[in-house]
Amino acid sequence: MTADSTPALVKQADADTDGPAPAGPAAARGPRARNTKAYLRYVAAKILGAIVSLFAVLVTSFFLFRLIPSDPVKQMTGGRRVSAEQLQSLRHQLGLDQPMWKQFTSYVGDALTGDFGTSYQFHAPVMDKIVEALPATLLLTGTAYVLYSALGIWLGTRTAWRNGSTSDRFNTALALTLYSVPSFWLGLLLIIVFSVGIGPIPGMFPTGGLESGNETGLAYVLDVAHHMVLPVITLVAVGYAQTLLVMRSSLLDEMGSDYLTTARAKGLRDDAVRRKHAVPNAMLPTFTLMFVNLGHVVAGQILVETVFSWPGLGGLFYQGLSVPDLPLVQGLFFVFATAVILANTLADVLYPLLDPRVGR
Repeated sequence: MTADSTPALVKQADADTDGPAPAGPAAARGPRARNTKAYLRYVAAKILGAIVSLFAVLVTSFFLFRLIPSDPVKQMTGGRRVSAEQLQSLRHQLGLDQPMWKQFTSYVGDALTGDFGTSYQFHAPVMDKIVEALPATLLLTGTAYVLYSALGIWLGTRTAWRNGSTSDRFNTALALTLYSVPSFWLGLLLIIVFSVGIGPIPGMFPTGGLESGNETGLAYVLDVAHHMVLPVITLVAVGYAQTLLVMRSSLLDEMGSDYLTTARAKGLRDDAVRRKHAVPNAMLPTFTLMFVNLGHVVAGQILVETVFSWPGLGGLFYQGLSVPDLPLVQGLFFVFATAVILANTLADVLYPLLDPRVGR
């Protein structure tokens, strides 16, 4: 005998929306059709909002980095003595001598076709540099994403279900501490302790980079994994703390619900009540957070990649800012924002399928 895991509020919302089933020809235009139309309108609104957001990002990415008080041409010459004519010629080649409105229209038109221009410092198409650095970012942040999502959900569930216990207080305090720690500071600390070595602790891991450069086959895979240990630990430490806190809070809100009391009254074991009823409903806020973090998998972690000299999009963005390499930072900024917007939109589209109260 099993208990219904759907909260009473959701059942009531379904009943209020659906009502009695219509008879005859009107049945085809009944509650199911109305719900489908409402869902499609909801999806269309979310997609339209995403398109507007992407255009806003496109505009912001153009003007934002032009506020940096630096001259890209002078930075590229490296402080060498260059005549005014040479500087003007270089500005003309880069299109920096054109009026701002013309630069903007050219940028928007090219960006809509996937052309973000040519990098000032690498002398290569920006999209080529992004495609080249993307696999390293996906490898690092994707691995960390899977680990901290699973760890955060598991620990968040256990701590909430044992609310007030010693393990709950310890895990919550540790999560709050790690969530408050800047990721770059934690990364530097790990490098000092486990790469450089301190006291009795020897240096066991590389200080940065993706590979040593002289390995092949299985040795290459192990070498890359060896280089990933410290940056992955840094990302997991911060990411799992956020997931744990959200999951714990959501489950605590569900634990006093009537449907759980009913499930226990019907004779279900406490473990089954938690696994089959409480956790699925408490997962909704965590589900949203996971999709937000999924966008950050593509966006990368600029500070962590920079600290560990990881050759991904984050490190590439930092290099672009140092010039500033306007086409490169504009293109990366747009890619980062697009990944987050698309992940949020996907979460919004899927959310009504998990919670019928949304999108009606």
